[in-house]
Amino acid sequence: MKKKIILGLSIIFTILLIGCDNDDSNDNEKSIVGTWQLIEIYSDIGDGKGKWNSIENGYKYEFDSENRFTSDRFSECQSGTYTLNENELILDYDCDGFTAGIETPEGTFVERITFESDKLIINPTYLMCVEGCEWKFQKID
Repeated sequence: MKKKIILGLSIIFTILLIGCDNDDSNDNEKSIVGTWQLIEIYSDIGDGKGKWNSIENGYKYEFDSENRFTSDRFSECQSGTYTLNENELILDYDCDGFTAGIETPEGTFVERITFESDKLIINPTYLMCVEGCEWKFQKID
């Protein structure tokens, strides 16, 4: 009888171990490292009926694991460093004197980010959008 109980507990323990694998795929899916392309922009005229609109050939960001990025968003400057703190992404372009005229301080863009399935949603903190501003990116590499 004692052997049957031990065998039964061993089988249950084994099943629990197999069923509880350490699946880190969600962590990898939510990594910013890689190349992201703008695919949609959220727009709303202020009536609360906003929608996502498709973008063709949107600009790209490429983030590496060394906290460097490149982007074709601005022709005047295309590289810099980034800092990621939970849902805040800080892009610091590294070209002397670069500004788009919308960010403070010059050359530094602070974005709020979230992940929606396999998409990266960027919400700029430097734009005053009553109707909401969001950009959706698809990972392409």
